[in-house]
Amino acid sequence: MAAHKLFEPLQMGDFELKNRIVLAPMTRGRAGAERIANELMAEYYFQRASAGLLITEATVVSAQGNGWVGSPGIYTGKMVEGWQIVTQKLKPTGTPIFLQLWHCGRASHSDFHNGALPVSASAVKLNGDQIQTPLGKKDYETPRAMTVDDIMATVNDYRAAAVNAREAGFSGVEVHSANGYLINQFLDSKTNLRTDQYGGSLENKYRFLKEVMAAVLEVWPSQRVGVRLSPNGVFNDMGSPDFRETFLYTIKELKKLNLAYVHIMDGLAFGFHEQGEPMTLAEFRAEYDGIIMGNCGYTRETAEERLEAGQANLAAFGRPFITNPDLPERLKNNWPLTPYEDMSLWYTSGAQGYTDYTSYKTDP
Repeated sequence: MAAHKLFEPLQMGDFELKNRIVLAPMTRGRAGAERIANELMAEYYFQRASAGLLITEATVVSAQGNGWVGSPGIYTGKMVEGWQIVTQKLKPTGTPIFLQLWHCGRASHSDFHNGALPVSASAVKLNGDQIQTPLGKKDYETPRAMTVDDIMATVNDYRAAAVNAREAGFSGVEVHSANGYLINQFLDSKTNLRTDQYGGSLENKYRFLKEVMAAVLEVWPSQRVGVRLSPNGVFNDMGSPDFRETFLYTIKELKKLNLAYVHIMDGLAFGFHEQGEPMTLAEFRAEYDGIIMGNCGYTRETAEERLEAGQANLAAFGRPFITNPDLPERLKNNWPLTPYEDMSLWYTSGAQGYTDYTSYKTDP
């Protein structure tokens, strides 16, 4: 198939994206112990600015949200200054960059929090491999269920992070409500066993995301805000029998907000859901007439199929963008991709495995 729709421009609010290819958010762990973005990170994003839109790696909204060694934050003045290095370097490219707002919830450990337990919707432990903490690999712990006061404070953290993102020079923000992190833990009945106004009914399970979105939308125009969902996700020990009902309700509610886009992990690309047939972009398109960004293991051909079918308007690429900083040019010209077999340096602290991948024209 000759790809062409991927390379058409797209009007997204007041942005004219030069193509439909998006750099997917990917945690890379280069922000150091202080969680401050830096020149190396600026170079990484700058190298990938031929995308129509860049989404940063997940960035924590508070110290309580931490759960990954070396991931960046957006909750102090120094963190804002660090991210300004990134946005200033990107400004001449004209490529918009959205900051992904993150709270790990139970996908964390007390080593990140001076001995305090991580928090979640309910005290449901993540069953899975060990977590890498600042003190080495440890078993996951049973989180502390958040009080209503905790929830209100966290909504305020998202609002403050949205303000900081604006101060840092970002084009917009994406609320991370996917992949088994805190907001997803409220949406999913596997991790949300609450009996108060934040649990039980679909409306109640959605309430935390609703309040976070409202807080962010106090700061940013709706067309500068996106949200990410993983309806078929089993990462971080997620997946509930009522996933289809939950996410159809969620998309109908999000439709009311006139967002820049909804970023959806694509069930057909994902391959399976242990609780039933995976949800597809077509199901979401039937309920949502705004911009849909599809994501999950796309090739040029499968991304083009989603766009041609009208199921998605944008296609986000993750791993291929790590080893191919010029991915849009390679896809457009049918140049070979640098494979990503060796992942050993992806989460280390230096330039190797991060900014040292070359563009096709400079490859020997």
